[in-house]
Amino acid sequence: MADDVVVPEPVQRQLRERVEAALTTLPPAERRAAPEADRAGKRAAAVTLTLLPVPGATGDGRLADEVAFVLTRRARSLRAHSGQWALPGGRLDPGETAEQAGRREVSEEIGLELGPDRVLGLLDDYPTRSGYVITPVVLWAGGAGEPTPNPDEVAELHRPPLAEIDHEPRFLTIPESDAPVIQVPLFDRYVHAPTGAVLHQFREVVLHGRATRVAHLEQPVFAWR
Repeated sequence: MADDVVVPEPVQRQLRERVEAALTTLPPAERRAAPEADRAGKRAAAVTLTLLPVPGATGDGRLADEVAFVLTRRARSLRAHSGQWALPGGRLDPGETAEQAGRREVSEEIGLELGPDRVLGLLDDYPTRSGYVITPVVLWAGGAGEPTPNPDEVAELHRPPLAEIDHEPRFLTIPESDAPVIQVPLFDRYVHAPTGAVLHQFREVVLHGRATRVAHLEQPVFAWR
């Protein structure tokens, strides 16, 4: 059932406004864009925090309980990072902004058409070991319809409440890097960077009002390719 049927539009508007207010913890002037040195030889990409109201939301409860996000598992047929947990996103096409690319990828991967007015903000850039600089784009998808996975790209689609990521991450040391590897607990397992790093910063900013930085956090070696 579509979220606009089970969550009234005024409640959705209230939740959206609360998320927007929470994002002011990391205002555009303080968002960290990757420096040119980190961009050298890397491609620009966008991932999205595509937000939806939790069925039955009242607008007055904790954001962690009343707002969900779209999480996918990549199709096994994909050449890169197949089968891994991911947020909807992909490479920027020539001339695209991160916001435009994020909205396009949401349309292609999960069938939601979101206009520019659905963009709530950006998080810090995250340079990856596999050759990308990722810009996380926060989108409000409430009332836009039901997400429908594209089987060519998405094996599974989940919409967990933000409470599922409201846990302290685990940090590991590895011999290949001096930086800590982040692991975010989710679904009785762990999500690694870059997805884990993006989820952690979003949790810190939106749920706890902390402008925590994550670009220094390491990925596991299997994700370096």
